[in-house]
Amino acid sequence: MSDTSQLELIAHGSRRRRLWELDGHAHCPVIGVCLPISTLRRMVDKVLAGHALAEGYELHCGAISECRRRTPIAEAIQRELDRRCALPLRQAAKAKTTEALADWWSETCERDLASALWVTLTHPRCTPALETRVLGDVHMLQHQVGVARRVDVQRFDALAAANDMLTRELTEVQQRAQRAADEQARRSELQQAEILQLRAQLISRDTTAAALREQLNAATADGTLDHARRRRDTERESQQRQALERALQKARYELDRQRLRADELAALLAQRESRALAAADVPTPAETPPQLSERSVLCVGGRPASVPVYRELIERTGGRFMHHDGGDEGNVTKLDATLAAADLVICQAGCISHGAYWRVKEHCKRTGKRCVFVETPSAAGLKRALAELQPAPAGSEH
Repeated sequence: MSDTSQLELIAHGSRRRRLWELDGHAHCPVIGVCLPISTLRRMVDKVLAGHALAEGYELHCGAISECRRRTPIAEAIQRELDRRCALPLRQAAKAKTTEALADWWSETCERDLASALWVTLTHPRCTPALETRVLGDVHMLQHQVGVARRVDVQRFDALAAANDMLTRELTEVQQRAQRAADEQARRSELQQAEILQLRAQLISRDTTAAALREQLNAATADGTLDHARRRRDTERESQQRQALERALQKARYELDRQRLRADELAALLAQRESRALAAADVPTPAETPPQLSERSVLCVGGRPASVPVYRELIERTGGRFMHHDGGDEGNVTKLDATLAAADLVICQAGCISHGAYWRVKEHCKRTGKRCVFVETPSAAGLKRALAELQPAPAGSEH
């Protein structure tokens, strides 16, 4: 501050400085820190009786220029800042020396930077040295706030990415848990039905045993049975009860044995089809499978146990085997991609869903890809279908 400004400060005594009386380099932090840009725009619009079209930075710079002298905009900003800082102004009025004002600034700026900045710079006891210190503190605080904001944004982005990943993992775990729960419920229903059947048998046998005991008691009361007869009957009842207990124990493991047996039957069926295919007579020329020469053959549908047999037959002819179950297990929505990768298509129409059937038919018709529909899934049917995939004459329909 110049010597003239110091003399004016002494002359003013206890009068606060006005906004246009501050040094020019103080206007930028005062307006930027103490007034939100929305409030500044509202004040400028009111003074100009219109709408300011400038962007935020241009509006800020224009307000700084207006505050270098006493203008309507400067007076409006002065009134708004005094209204916002009414309570801190009364508190700072108790500071009668520059040292007391400096202490008040150090204590207040940490919790209310905007009010502390405005009140301190316009206070009668604010010297050029204190003003320089205040503006320096504000400048450094603005740097620290900017760095902290960038760090917060980076942390937020990292947390958002981690949250998305955990959400996806949770969804997958929930889906697996739901599938496991459904399978467990199905097994439990089967076991409950088996247990109910065994309980019915046990109740029937208990009823028979009770009737026999009644007959035994009646015979004993009448004196028609001797001691040896009663002992034999008692042993027979004990044996029957033990047999029932063994049957109940056996039934508890019946479900597991049935599942193992089903797996064995599926393997046996695949083995038999493989043997039947190997022992089949030499095919006629009409049934001779073509040499596919590394062409991709897509087999849609069929029993899961027969898939190894189909693979062996197609690979024996030099082709590359592809398979889609044609139902829910293979996800019908993935069928289009599989069809696009195939050179030839064999559709076992009796073992696929309606949706998969129409997808295959529409794709082959649209692309001109050769397709043979087989009604009954078997190794012989697959051989006939391969025979039909002989190269078609030029101009023939697919």
